[in-house]
Amino acid sequence: MDSSILGGFAGLLTSIAVIPQLIKTWRTRHARDLSLWQLIIINAGLLLWFGYGLALNNLPLIASNAFTLSCYIILLTMKVCFDRGERTRKAV
Repeated sequence: MDSSILGGFAGLLTSIAVIPQLIKTWRTRHARDLSLWQLIIINAGLLLWFGYGLALNNLPLIASNAFTLSCYIILLTMKVCFDRGERTRKAV
């Protein structure tokens, strides 16, 4: 198997792995159980992998990490917004 195909398939699987969490978090508007630090660290790591892909000019690495980074940025944003909303509702 060509390494680009293998890399593309691996990138696809790891990229779509976040989608169920995105959907569940969006539907429930609940992110209290998600770790803020885990989301920050995974975003930093994905940003570095994306940069590495750019340096290598490796399209599967660039595409999969760009997509996954986008998803995790959205998840991090939901975590911050939904947690802030829960704190506001509890204070009232």
